[in-house]
Amino acid sequence: MANFSILQNFSSSCSTLLLLLLCMAMAFFNPIHTANPAIASTTLEMPTSEGISPKFVLSFCSTLLLAASLLFILWKRRVTPLALPPGPKPWPIVGSLPGLLLTKKPVFRSIHKMMDDMNAEIICIRLGNVHVIPVTSPEIAVDFLKRQDAVFSSRPDFLCANITSRGYLSTALTPGGEQWKKMRRVLTSEVLSAHRHRWLEGKRTEEADHLVGFVYNQSMDSTTGGVVNVRVATQHYCGNVIRKMVFGKRFFGNGRADGGPGVEEEEHVSALFKILAYLYSFCVSDYLPCLRRRLDLDGHEKIIRMATASVAKYQDPEIDERIRHWAEGTRTQQEDLLDVLIGLKEKDGSPLLSPDEIKAQIIELMIATVDNPPNAVEWALAEMINQPALLERATEELDRVVGRNRLVQESDLSQLNYVKSCVRESFRLHPIVPFNVPHVSTADATVAGYFIPKGSHVLLSRFGLGHNPRVWDEPLQFRPERHLKRDSSDVILTDPDLKMLSFSIGRRGCPGVTLGSTMTVMLMARLLQGFSWEVPPTVSKIKLKESAESLFLAEALHAKARPRLAETLYHQL
Repeated sequence: MANFSILQNFSSSCSTLLLLLLCMAMAFFNPIHTANPAIASTTLEMPTSEGISPKFVLSFCSTLLLAASLLFILWKRRVTPLALPPGPKPWPIVGSLPGLLLTKKPVFRSIHKMMDDMNAEIICIRLGNVHVIPVTSPEIAVDFLKRQDAVFSSRPDFLCANITSRGYLSTALTPGGEQWKKMRRVLTSEVLSAHRHRWLEGKRTEEADHLVGFVYNQSMDSTTGGVVNVRVATQHYCGNVIRKMVFGKRFFGNGRADGGPGVEEEEHVSALFKILAYLYSFCVSDYLPCLRRRLDLDGHEKIIRMATASVAKYQDPEIDERIRHWAEGTRTQQEDLLDVLIGLKEKDGSPLLSPDEIKAQIIELMIATVDNPPNAVEWALAEMINQPALLERATEELDRVVGRNRLVQESDLSQLNYVKSCVRESFRLHPIVPFNVPHVSTADATVAGYFIPKGSHVLLSRFGLGHNPRVWDEPLQFRPERHLKRDSSDVILTDPDLKMLSFSIGRRGCPGVTLGSTMTVMLMARLLQGFSWEVPPTVSKIKLKESAESLFLAEALHAKARPRLAETLYHQL
């Protein structure tokens, strides 16, 4: 908008000067007629039928030169274009794609190394014909998501997002427009509202109880020595919660005898994480669209189609059957979110959502629910096992607030500030993905003194914001106490100042903040209250190493669990 204003002023000034020049030219070529011929003849010797006077030509050219000089000075002062953020010099057509793809590192690690080498918190990388703008500065992130949110509220047209959303029928993946507005209203008012959150509390509590029972069975298993695969337990819990809230059932099949996931649930959750891994990964055809219908150069299309097919194999029959039951009148009471979505009506009584819209929105809900909580809790528990003092402080808080005679409930969570600080610190230090979902600019803009062209893809770095040494003291250290407030006020998992990015804000902000926060803290609290944790007998310390290809722990956390509550509590589950 700033550039547009400058151009308007420049255009106005140019018009004024050109009008003045035209008037001067007309004066030269149209001498004033008076009764006295001597007056009409000037010292400039105006043109006559015999030819143009040399003096006139010289004067007229001098005037043109002066006007041109004034225009040039004005142009230099007012329309010198703002520079793009710093970045590598791009190749013609392909931009910086070759350099990123030829490196042995994952693209997100190459981008962060590039920013470190340039000592820059915002850069511009041209991929194909797209300006990609990674950001690690909270101040600049606030400019994008708060001050100029309206300009940066769309989404890119990416192959994997298109496939997952069934042609952009959902919410988070869909570019700005009427479909996005419609589905956003559905989410905020019908699916993730405060009323709906309370309505579904019983289902979430049931799955939290099931989690404790499952981990208890694992801890008592003599064949494993009580060692629990924490990744399986946390992902299993999140999968159970969202399946129970959407479909009213924990398992697609029968599950395991110990309460663990069956083959069906393992395949379902694995496919969801596969989609998450490829949803906004750097796919060549996203930046060179001419290749999209001809070549699957990096194999992303095949992978995402297989993963979405695996999810649909379990979800779509449930949805189709439920729609049929409502149409036949054999189901009349709303019991879960699928019932809610099917029951939404237009003003004329027709269904508000098509079957494809329901299916697209449910797969998006599944992905959004299983991603953050298990990763944050697995990392937090790994860090805390290596620092037993942190475990002790968290369990002391749980014993003080809840006690040992009952299990922690959602109503207790607001008082568990240290437990929430552990979760928040894990979100900061160990985000599930390196970048937030891309924000696409719908108009030219100026941010941090740089020109951001229309169509740019802005990538707010969860990894970079949380690790920024200018913002965080000892950013690589796991220190939950940094999030505790001096006035002992409530610790929340979001950060309005964007010093870290656990849940997005603004027009594209996460509508499921309450659900995500509740699930994550409950998961952490139940594991800490119900069990004491230590390294397995054959291990001296948990390896806190990231995967080479992602931000997950390189090896799934295995830890020995010992029940710390009365036996009767576990047997009641």
